[in-house]
Amino acid sequence: MCVPLLFLTVSAAARDYPPEVPPPKAIVLPVPRVHELPNGLKVVVIERRSLPLVTLRLVVKSGAEADPPGLAGTAQLVAGLLSQGTARRSAREIADAVDSIGGTLATGADWDDSYVALTVLSDHTELAFDLVADMALHPRLAREELERRRKQTLSALEVLYEDPSYLADTVFDRLIFAGTPYGHPVDGTPETVRRINEDNLRGFHAQNYRPGNSILAVVGDVKSDDAYRLAEDSFAGWRGAAGNRAAAPVPSAASPTERFVVIDKPDAVQTEIRAGNLAVRRASDDYYALTVANQVLGGPAANRLFKSLRTQQGLTYGASSNLNCQDTVGDWVAKTSTRTSETIRSLRLVLEEMKRLHSDHIAGAELRTAQSYLIGHLALDFETSDDIASQMLELMVHNLALDYWNRFPEEIQTLRAEDISRATRRYLDPERSVLVLVGNAGAFRKGLKRFGSPVIISVQELDLASPDLQRAVSVRAR
Repeated sequence: MCVPLLFLTVSAAARDYPPEVPPPKAIVLPVPRVHELPNGLKVVVIERRSLPLVTLRLVVKSGAEADPPGLAGTAQLVAGLLSQGTARRSAREIADAVDSIGGTLATGADWDDSYVALTVLSDHTELAFDLVADMALHPRLAREELERRRKQTLSALEVLYEDPSYLADTVFDRLIFAGTPYGHPVDGTPETVRRINEDNLRGFHAQNYRPGNSILAVVGDVKSDDAYRLAEDSFAGWRGAAGNRAAAPVPSAASPTERFVVIDKPDAVQTEIRAGNLAVRRASDDYYALTVANQVLGGPAANRLFKSLRTQQGLTYGASSNLNCQDTVGDWVAKTSTRTSETIRSLRLVLEEMKRLHSDHIAGAELRTAQSYLIGHLALDFETSDDIASQMLELMVHNLALDYWNRFPEEIQTLRAEDISRATRRYLDPERSVLVLVGNAGAFRKGLKRFGSPVIISVQELDLASPDLQRAVSVRAR
């Protein structure tokens, strides 16, 4: 069929010049009042009466960063076992109770916190409080459940160790956060998971699961006074102040011999690429500027990495960057994967885009587009009661103001190009980036020297629990 030339012209123009849209509307969230129980547990309630649902999310401000030395994965195992039996209920009874009221239950551990989250119909709010309190305060942490969970974790890690993307992310974190509590995998390693015993779990729980170290968020179809009363009734017997946590050391930039690691996986048909630097803690004033810079470099929607590697060169299906900010430190990492033959070319383009961002101002339409996306997308982070609970608890875990998200649009919109450039130059340094490649090193070894002198580790020799990441002496690229 013959397509009119006018149609082709209009279509091409539409792709190059998207239609004008009005500026995004900022969301306005109610700023909750924080009620502290006599035992030190903080309770925050947000009434949301549009649906007959209530979400309880209890956060303990200790996560994988609090794993004991040599026992990476402890926080994750403890959190995973909370729903697997308490002093009053078996694992089956907990599951049956949640299912009988149409609830959804989740437990887990992130870097800076561990959590129990339960969403139920509002008619069952009282039972929800009882269940969450029972799991957090009185877990059995029984040997048979530990062994079952250990087998599941080891099986999962065996699968993950075959995943080049997981290996690239984990090795990058090991290098960038070396010497800090964040320098190990959240789920642990096979070696550390095998060492963890019941006493380790109970010790972690006793030390960290304390009311003075915890926050309870209640969001949904419930009156604030009723939620506070139920919290006092359910958690009154919980005792223990927050422990004194030593300040986590801040890592220094990796030395040239530590910053470039290649994991040789001969059966890989693609290469995973990671390149990045240390960044900021979540509460840093530079977080806003770096969020905009990251959006331009490799954030969702249009970004420079995707345009360069995918649109212009066809080297990959996707390219992105992440700004990951924890309680005491963060990282900023560019990531992509490409066919083995294009590894060197793709890595060069990634570093070129990082260098361009480091050297030049972000201005004009590119800046406005990034700001508009961040402001307009914000509402999607507050769609459900659990989303709202998670976002509010993030603020409290990192000691940020509870009106933070209401001020976020203005903070982003008023950033100047020079503010963003100043922060970018401070934290993005392509010349000293940590570089990680996972792929068939034999196919691109000769081209590596232009980026430095890498340490090449066979995937069979890789040991993520070892300080030098390997069971044997490394082989230097020639």
